[in-house]
Amino acid sequence: MLLSLLTTLLGVLPLAFGGQVPIVNSSVKPSDLSISATTPGKIQTTPSVFSASGYGDLTSTESIFFWYFSARENNATAPLSLWFNGGPGSSSMLGLFQENGPCRINNASTAVALNPFSWNNVANVLYIDQPVGVGFSHGTMDVGTSEEAAADVWTFLQIFLSDSRFSGLQSHDLAIWTESYGGHYGPTFAAYFLSQNAAIAAGTISGITLNLKTLGVGDGLTDPLSQYPGYITYAGSNPYHSLVSTSTITSANNSFLSSTGCKEQITACNNDGTNAVCSAAQSFCNDKILSPLAGNFDVYYILATNPDPYPPDLTSYLKTIETKVGAESTWQETNDNVYDNFAATGDWMRTSSPDLETVINAGVRVVIYDGDADYILNFNGVEAMVANLNMQFTSLLAKQSFSDWTVDGQLAGQVKNAGTFSYIRVYGAGHEVPAYKFGNLAYGQAALQMFTQIMSNQSLTST
Repeated sequence: MLLSLLTTLLGVLPLAFGGQVPIVNSSVKPSDLSISATTPGKIQTTPSVFSASGYGDLTSTESIFFWYFSARENNATAPLSLWFNGGPGSSSMLGLFQENGPCRINNASTAVALNPFSWNNVANVLYIDQPVGVGFSHGTMDVGTSEEAAADVWTFLQIFLSDSRFSGLQSHDLAIWTESYGGHYGPTFAAYFLSQNAAIAAGTISGITLNLKTLGVGDGLTDPLSQYPGYITYAGSNPYHSLVSTSTITSANNSFLSSTGCKEQITACNNDGTNAVCSAAQSFCNDKILSPLAGNFDVYYILATNPDPYPPDLTSYLKTIETKVGAESTWQETNDNVYDNFAATGDWMRTSSPDLETVINAGVRVVIYDGDADYILNFNGVEAMVANLNMQFTSLLAKQSFSDWTVDGQLAGQVKNAGTFSYIRVYGAGHEVPAYKFGNLAYGQAALQMFTQIMSNQSLTST
């Protein structure tokens, strides 16, 4: 989820080969990997699927929780896909149970059922609660920037892939999929992985090379300067209904454009602004633009009034299984301390577009996707961010017109493809795109087609 500063509107050194452990500031005890017994029977509903959950201990005081599911088919060769929810501070159990995992929570929040459109149909999927303190993860909560989070995730993966139970995944293609604040996480993590791979190749560090092939970002906050005007546009004109009065839109527009307004503050932040400058920009822009333009509608799905009870809350269900999955802390959907750490640095307002451009230009297959019923990271802002990218496919993308995208013959969205880059606007979907259905399609069916095509290194095409 993506969190507002004022209200909950809203979601290292590598481990070397030979049994060496990551050392941070030369004062850390050896890391360990603890794995629970396989997940409870009601979770592991596909007989051929191996699942495991547990912790990668980054240090003696920092532990990151994971839940791994092998692919339903061809798991010995299927790619490894990482999933991260956003926040900053939101648990990736949201993605697992509300969106694209092998089981989905029911509307009563009491049980789960088989998800026929799970992303582990075609990939081994690893859900990671990060940064430390998020979800079931626990320990010292020092991370306050996307770069710091990237370093911890890299270290976690070095630990995970060094363990004999998962070391066979080292040679598999790797994908990063994320959403919401993942617009920061995804590009930053991917660019960091590439830089660490280069350092390994150059012999300056030791570690496991991560075979990064794919980056997917859904409804993501990447470049605030491009995206905040999207709130103004979307509030007044979207595929469904206006969200607020004309006077409210005018006021927000004035707050964006004034000489000391949101636009100027975001610009100052990204011109080597201090943490205080960037943090103040986040507070001002969310207070004057993001929050008031939402009106009385749910920011994640504007066809519902606020708050929308869908997707269902996970808290009560996860409480019943926490012992079985080896949890060492009580689950929470979002950790406010982690959020506050990021708010204090102003990370929110610092653009991640340069990292995204680096990843695209490195040849990684990238898809940006967005649900057309999502306000909090609406398609107007996301499409403006995409249009402003300076990448190898910029000219080609600018020449492309949107094409209809169908799933099983059902119109489901609009797409653009340029080289190894794709953008898709998904009809009828809110903030968590795989949680929704459209027309005659089932929940998550359109999202799985997108995932399958991108993971196969294909452009997005109709079926």
